[in-house]
Amino acid sequence: MEAVRLPVVVVGGLHADERRDAVRELAEAAVDAVILRHDLRDAARGLVHRELRDGRGAFDRAEVPLPNDCPCCALREDLLPRLLDFAENGRYGLAIVELWGGSDPHPAVEVIAGGEADGRCAADLLEIAGVVTAVDPDRLLGELSVPDELVEHGEHTARQDRRTRAEALAHQVEYATTLAVPRATAHAPGLALLRQLHPTARIVRLGSGALTRAALGGFDVPAARDRVNPAIALLPQEGDEAGVATLVWERRRPLHPDRLHRALDLLVPAAQRSRGRFWLANRPALMLGWDAAGANLAVEECGPWLGSVPDAVWDLYPPARRAAAALDWHPVHADRVQQLSFTAHGLDVDGITELLDSCLLTDAELAAGEPGWKALPDGFQDLLDPVC
Repeated sequence: MEAVRLPVVVVGGLHADERRDAVRELAEAAVDAVILRHDLRDAARGLVHRELRDGRGAFDRAEVPLPNDCPCCALREDLLPRLLDFAENGRYGLAIVELWGGSDPHPAVEVIAGGEADGRCAADLLEIAGVVTAVDPDRLLGELSVPDELVEHGEHTARQDRRTRAEALAHQVEYATTLAVPRATAHAPGLALLRQLHPTARIVRLGSGALTRAALGGFDVPAARDRVNPAIALLPQEGDEAGVATLVWERRRPLHPDRLHRALDLLVPAAQRSRGRFWLANRPALMLGWDAAGANLAVEECGPWLGSVPDAVWDLYPPARRAAAALDWHPVHADRVQQLSFTAHGLDVDGITELLDSCLLTDAELAAGEPGWKALPDGFQDLLDPVC
């Protein structure tokens, strides 16, 4: 007979008061809930403070090593075995994992959903019931507009964690399916920004009684993985609410690598959040991911466009990737496409569109073909592998 799996809710978010309120509300509404927390305030010293507590209070506190400067390794080696123990002994009906402030919920969920410990498989004993990010919309616009690093605020997760608060906050908001906000929230632009960054998320007010229903509604781990994968992620739709606008810029023609690079100083700070995928004329086979928040941009190599690989190897790629390529096929450029979304309060839609369009190849440059494109000056050479 198949074992009954222990439901697990993962709660994260940079805003500590709201995160703790969400954890408390979930625990009080459940019967026999246990809370597991890793405190990474001493991550720079290679230490993790573990705390386990239930309705009777804390029953396990300890300092444990942060192995390999890796917070997910600590979760896998320390918290996961305890989750599996709770699942086997049936003592609790719900486990709540409270993440540290700067933690990215995506890798944490992957560990809890698919990790192994002591010969036990998490998928057999645990079920991700929900992922919640607690966030204060009143602070959102300001915090997505500055390049402060997590380490400056003591919210980093490892010695080498150089992420910005804006980057961490954006990823926390976009991965969760439930966004918990304070009951007193009245900041219309902040709520509009949340809705445009993650249109399919359920936004619930803390203390309204809706959090438990939303958080226990189930969580599709593979679907969430695809949702934040830059190669296939569905970008937000264009919108305009309370002064917050989203532009989705889509073109087929290749981008000039040097003109785009010179435009980054204007493009990146033009939005609180921008993301998507693009291609450069001198690297026509390579899909690139665009991930910007807080005036910082990360460019990620996402593998080849499927139009650049033989048909015989398409089966090596996930079905969602193949379907996206087939649905978006172009007779000249195949699945290569420029798809970038920009979201901000007071967004200059026309200005961004004009600037991006000016970075595309001209008709004369396009006519030179791929041999000519390879010779274009390349401002991205320090960020990406050399052109072959």
